[in-house]
Amino acid sequence: MTGMTYIGTLNAKMNKIILLTIFAAFALLLTACESVGTVDTSPSEQIAAGVGPVTEEAPIDVVPDYLIGPLDQLQIFVWRAPELSTNVTVRPDGRISTPLVEDMMAADKTPTELSKDIETVLASYVKNPEVTVIVNQFSSTFEQQVRVLGEAQKPIALPYQNGMTVLDVMVAVGGLTEFAAGNKAILYRGKGENKKAYRLRLDDLMRKADVDANVPVLPGDVILIPESFW
Repeated sequence: MTGMTYIGTLNAKMNKIILLTIFAAFALLLTACESVGTVDTSPSEQIAAGVGPVTEEAPIDVVPDYLIGPLDQLQIFVWRAPELSTNVTVRPDGRISTPLVEDMMAADKTPTELSKDIETVLASYVKNPEVTVIVNQFSSTFEQQVRVLGEAQKPIALPYQNGMTVLDVMVAVGGLTEFAAGNKAILYRGKGENKKAYRLRLDDLMRKADVDANVPVLPGDVILIPESFW
């Protein structure tokens, strides 16, 4: 009887160990399942993607001034000198020519900066010139675009406009597809070592009308909308 009691106790302990092992394995499986489908959650994946940790939402950054680009159409207005005012298209080399101003570099300048440069040249011919530069049509170089990739109805590159938000972008691309994992969308911002990734809640924004999920976008932003696999 003593031997049988010992065997019974041993079997009970073994069964307890087996059950604990099963529960531990099940807990690990649940943890793994919860992490499936997330974007850039592991440090190794973040490093491989060339971005830092994915934050919850994009910050409200200061919107940079628009920079003139090749093929932009400009209106040059010189106060009290209509003969010097003109409309001009920025050449592919980034330069413009206007009355009394030849081959001036316009690309990568703000309209205000270009106005001041034209005033400097005209000062040799006109007393106290006042110049205004207006961009009538934007060519939208890559640095001035917002690009949408993945599960959008019409993935395209959009010319950036002042005050543009994620909602404006999603309306322009026709919204999400039925297979989109909108709340796992990522907004990539910046270049090289300054590149960062931010989480977007597009399902909440587009399907639940959660205005708190709407955030500003900046020139050069890229929005990636992954596919939902279940």
